[in-house]
Amino acid sequence: MVSVTRAVFGDLPLGAGTVEKFQLQSDQLRVDIISWGCTITALEVKDRQGRASDLVLGFAELEGYLQKQPYFGAVVGRVANRIAKGTFTLDGKEYQLAINNGPNSLHGGVRGFDKVLWTPQVLSNGVEFSRVSPDGEEGYPGELKVWVTYTLDGGELVINYRAQASQTTPVNLTNHSYFNLAGQGSPNIYDHEVTIEADAFLPVDETLIPTGEVAPVQGTAFDLRKPVELGKHLQEFHMNGFDHNFCLKGSKEKRFCARVHHAGSGRVLEVYTTQLGVQFYTGNFLDGTLKGKSGAVYPKHSGFCLETQNWPDAVNQPHFPPVLLKPGEEYDHTTWFKFSVA
Repeated sequence: MVSVTRAVFGDLPLGAGTVEKFQLQSDQLRVDIISWGCTITALEVKDRQGRASDLVLGFAELEGYLQKQPYFGAVVGRVANRIAKGTFTLDGKEYQLAINNGPNSLHGGVRGFDKVLWTPQVLSNGVEFSRVSPDGEEGYPGELKVWVTYTLDGGELVINYRAQASQTTPVNLTNHSYFNLAGQGSPNIYDHEVTIEADAFLPVDETLIPTGEVAPVQGTAFDLRKPVELGKHLQEFHMNGFDHNFCLKGSKEKRFCARVHHAGSGRVLEVYTTQLGVQFYTGNFLDGTLKGKSGAVYPKHSGFCLETQNWPDAVNQPHFPPVLLKPGEEYDHTTWFKFSVA
């Protein structure tokens, strides 16, 4: 059984609307999601002793989510990840997007899907959010109707994304939750064991745009096919952290993507997806300046993201999986975050 409760989370400035919070609860999971950016604000899971902790970084109050912050828990789009120089050409016309990450466009632009109020509808086991992104929003062509559905099934949080376009436009949606299986506010994720089921990854340039090469992980720091303890692994390979797309095996069926195990608590997160890529990000840009829930600060490497998505900059790289959504087609993909205790 899943219970769904609804409450006011806060009011936007200048009478711009009321943000609601939806709490989904099963025997194994409790998840709070707000209508601002379809944002996961809390996710509670028990450890092997039966003690529940909140595993996602974020804020207790709406004000936290309205400040400049690194997409904690939000749905990002129209196009997640980076588009080189914020430009692409479609049917002979060049489009210029908002530049908000060095020379590039990141996560939909200055006011992406994470910074808007969505319309909620309560379901028996979750909540569906919808919005219409108008033609020209952040420079993207065509109107885009979008639905994001969160449902609980035992220890699984299921996120489904759907979209329909009035004209051809790139679409790539994901959720940007930062997890720490020891509990949010824990100082780092070095004691987490990570596995990613990918034979290839995308090398990036100094602005984190893929170079175009699809490189085998074999014999590199990116070979995470067998579990590695993150802190030791970063040290061994002298790495600042991960912020890379791992290429998943083709086919749009549900498949295993990644597993993270925290030995101290016994918590395990497994990720399954119908997407062709996952961006593994280790919170390299967190710097301890934001104050989160319960007064926690979030230093570098205090959370990780597993953003299931299409490959970054695919709109400019013809040999990457196609990212364009045409009128009459439907964008539809699902990701499963499965929590358990080992």
